[in-house]
Amino acid sequence: MTVPDVRERSHTWQDPLLTAAAARGLDGETFLRALAAGEVPPAPIATTLGFTLLEVGSGRVVFGLEPQEYHFNPIGSVHGGVFATLLDSAAGCAVHSALPAGVGYTSLDLSVKFLRGLDADSGPVRCEGLVVHLGGRTALAEARLHDGAGRLCAHATSSCLIFRPAG
Repeated sequence: MTVPDVRERSHTWQDPLLTAAAARGLDGETFLRALAAGEVPPAPIATTLGFTLLEVGSGRVVFGLEPQEYHFNPIGSVHGGVFATLLDSAAGCAVHSALPAGVGYTSLDLSVKFLRGLDADSGPVRCEGLVVHLGGRTALAEARLHDGAGRLCAHATSSCLIFRPAG
């Protein structure tokens, strides 16, 4: 089979260790605000998929994405992994936004419910993450992904493990 139309995309990113170092030296909300303002380089996953951090508050973040053909699965809609990446990023960063400097986290799990598909005509999507509970060792967050018309497309919950310095 001959492919009639070939598209090409170029991608660049900055050293992710510089971003990680900045994260360790700032409280989560300050770090994420610097990231949103472009003062800190974005994570390579954000530039690879083309999503941006739009809003930051304590325990809340919003990411935006304009669905593109390169997000598509073989049946012509946005791949569920793109949904999951946005939802995981929003839930995790919501937790990060509530942490003091020197405290880290990692996702323990992610439970995603897909409710509606996305394609290149879905308009800019917004993915909001909110902290539901922040404890000493774990956190629970949720994220909601809405299409350009404001319709809920996916929902996720995530548990995160909190790494606090000894002492």
